[in-house]
Amino acid sequence: MSRIKTHVKIGDQVEVIAGNDKGEKGKVLQVLPKKQQVIIEGVRMIKKHSRKSQDRPDGGIIELEGPIHISNVKKIDAKLAKKATKKATKKAAKKAAKKATKKAAKKVAEPAEEIDNDTETKENS
Repeated sequence: MSRIKTHVKIGDQVEVIAGNDKGEKGKVLQVLPKKQQVIIEGVRMIKKHSRKSQDRPDGGIIELEGPIHISNVKKIDAKLAKKATKKATKKAAKKAAKKATKKAAKKVAEPAEEIDNDTETKENS
């Protein structure tokens, strides 16, 4: 019996790249290689009705994670993701500072228009 290889394993940080949950990130809880599906923490929450049992004496509706096809998931490195976010934030701050200085320089360069009320009143008299 041969083992089916997957690009993700339990505990990996992944991002959903397609489907209704696109853009969501989470940790892989379970990999189902034969069905080519993964279960990700907090993604694709489904409601399941349960009967009364010893575990659940009242029965009721349970919310749990549903499976997502493995091709709709991209593995991300948590360290690199944080680094990229930090870098993007720094870049945005630099851009904003540059824009602010440009705007301030433009204000200083504009000549202030002053209207002499005295000259107008003398001409009218």
